[in-house]
Amino acid sequence: MQPHAPLTRSTEHCMICGVVLEYLDAAEELTCSYCGKTGQGHIRCPGGHYTCDTCHNRDALSVIEEITFTALSDNPFEIAERMMCLPGLPMLGCQHAYIAAGAFMAAIRNEGSKKVTNEDIREVFARTGKQAHGGYCGLSGVCGIAPALGACFAVLTGSKCGKDLEQRITMEAVTRVTRAITELTGPSCCKAYIRTSLDAAVQFLKESIGISLASGRSVSCHYSARHPHGCREERCPYFSAP
Repeated sequence: MQPHAPLTRSTEHCMICGVVLEYLDAAEELTCSYCGKTGQGHIRCPGGHYTCDTCHNRDALSVIEEITFTALSDNPFEIAERMMCLPGLPMLGCQHAYIAAGAFMAAIRNEGSKKVTNEDIREVFARTGKQAHGGYCGLSGVCGIAPALGACFAVLTGSKCGKDLEQRITMEAVTRVTRAITELTGPSCCKAYIRTSLDAAVQFLKESIGISLASGRSVSCHYSARHPHGCREERCPYFSAP
């Protein structure tokens, strides 16, 4: 197979050798340097290294899951900020979809108006994994946080194909989350997306299901210097000047 020309050169680095990664304009068949499995990928190391989504996310996801199951707060923003402080969490990446979903479901469970089990949360994570894939926010226009929060509403309402109001609520939730994300795009920022998505989801949760959770408008971001594509700074409502 002839390699595709890179669409752009990132400022993110290979987890194995530290070389700056390349984003391809079309998928290539790549072999994961960790597990040896072959799959289609759009992000590669010029030195030949590739990390599949499963291996890239493994460590962070296990901690995100642990925090989700043990958190006591009914404030999804507090839970999400705790998760985003994880030392090994990349500035950008699909781990943030699991953070949004986990924080949202944990807060609803702890608020107590609706029963949420660990099995419900595991189901949300499983569904999130079907649609949250690295780089696809730019490649397809779908940020993984949107289907992650959609999965939350689907599990909460029992939505599936053929349902009526339940599916409408779920799709409306995803529509509102996607619109909120779109308003903060240019360049993308997973941490800003979590915050604005949770805000939209919390508002719609009260409107559609009647569950009230805390608002996150007072959140201040301290990650701007780490943004590989350049922070939006004053254009972002969460920016905190150094």
